[in-house]
Amino acid sequence: MALITCKNVTIKYDGQTAVENISFTVNEGEYLCIVGENGSGKSTLVKGLLGLKKPVSGKIAYYGVSQNEIGYLPQQTTAQKDFPASVSEVVLSGCLSRGVVFPFYNKKDRKRAEDNMARLEISHIQKKCYRELSGGQQQRVLLARALCATEKLLLLDEPVAGLDPVITAELYTLIDDLNKSGITIIMVSHDIHSAMQYGDRILHMAMRSAFFGTKKDYLNTQIGRRMMGGADGV
Repeated sequence: MALITCKNVTIKYDGQTAVENISFTVNEGEYLCIVGENGSGKSTLVKGLLGLKKPVSGKIAYYGVSQNEIGYLPQQTTAQKDFPASVSEVVLSGCLSRGVVFPFYNKKDRKRAEDNMARLEISHIQKKCYRELSGGQQQRVLLARALCATEKLLLLDEPVAGLDPVITAELYTLIDDLNKSGITIIMVSHDIHSAMQYGDRILHMAMRSAFFGTKKDYLNTQIGRRMMGGADGV
């Protein structure tokens, strides 16, 4: 069952075309990896999926999920890393996208936050200040926050950027486990090898869709082989 379909979508950023005539489908339970070089339109597409950028042509359609039911883990900025709030406050704020008006969280919201902290094994640090945590801990907190917004779909933008190899492997395993539990994953990544390891399908961006399909088929294309360090592609 399709959750999101993009049909002939074109999106502009600062007056310039950043995503052009792109079409793809995200199915329920799938793990889609969006790859491509810098400037290929990945971040603009993410903004389009979240409703932050409207297409100038084409259509993004949602089935069984709405934009405010997408759990979003953005790329971290320096300001975000220095956010002066407790872990539990950050996680609980994920309920805001479900229609909660701060600070009136109810018992169900607080239980949801507690369950997601336990799920990501951060309950023991819930009273700590977010900005005092390691990079890996901060990403777990933000992932727990994203889970408070959804039971269906996570959109992750470069979730392991800046993390050391051990923490990166742990986070990839955690995301894979979430997918196996039934949560659909859309992940933007520069890590093509991990995308090929964990993803079901690959969307390769080059402003347009240079490729969309299974990772097996991706390996049979010139661009796929080039990205994997093999033959030259275009």
